[in-house]
Amino acid sequence: MKFTSTDSYIATGDLTVAVNAAVTLQRPLLVKGEPGTGKTELARQVADSLGLKMLEWNIKSTTRAQQGLYEYDAVSRLRDSQLGDERVHDVKNYIKKGKLWQAFDTDERVVLLIDEIDKADIEFPNDLLQELDKMEFHVYETGETIRAKQRPVVIITSNNEKELPDAFLRRCFFHYIRFPDQETLKRIIEVHFPSIKEDLLSTALSQFFEIRETPGLKKKPSTSEVLDWLKLLLAEDLTPEDLKREGNSLLPKLHGALLKNEQDVHLFERLAFMSRRGAR
Repeated sequence: MKFTSTDSYIATGDLTVAVNAAVTLQRPLLVKGEPGTGKTELARQVADSLGLKMLEWNIKSTTRAQQGLYEYDAVSRLRDSQLGDERVHDVKNYIKKGKLWQAFDTDERVVLLIDEIDKADIEFPNDLLQELDKMEFHVYETGETIRAKQRPVVIITSNNEKELPDAFLRRCFFHYIRFPDQETLKRIIEVHFPSIKEDLLSTALSQFFEIRETPGLKKKPSTSEVLDWLKLLLAEDLTPEDLKREGNSLLPKLHGALLKNEQDVHLFERLAFMSRRGAR
């Protein structure tokens, strides 16, 4: 069971090694990187490459670790008891399985994605230590212990908004997805747009990397954003000549796909103003 690049996902050599190492060690793979570098998509592609079903647990600021195990609906049980419903005699009717329970309970191995773990409370990772390590947990309402029938492939993503606890990190195999170099990005684009003309791709990539390397940029455009930008360029049937930026406007064509805040737009406007002043 080895992960490789797929028809729709270009995985670098170090990323392939990291995924396969985590699978071999049977440890969660913790993936960090800039937003838009394909961390979430990696889990889907690992599932596709290994021929496994995927379960996705999207973490929010209000998410609690317990929700990944199960939730007991005591309010509904109380209401049903007042109405004389026979369901109240079996507590299992009021227990909702979380994503970890679903992953543990399946007869076949699955890929479990815990997406953006750093959005949750700082204690969230610590609350999952034993469950992810031992692959089991106790259900207090029924007195049963749930153990994984097949150990899932666990992929955890983080945008580095919060530091994760050392005890949690120790239990993971870590990989940082670096932003792809120009050649790798070209291969990624050609997967999504196989018929794109070479001269347009070359011009667009040169301009894209110039934008990313502009000093003072607050948010660098990501892989997903360059794909959106190229989709628009192709839809508008623009040529390499159309992409040329004149001194009076250094903003790229259809810049809303690349620049996502007013500070960065104003940065390019100031650069254009300084360029015009310097030319006088």
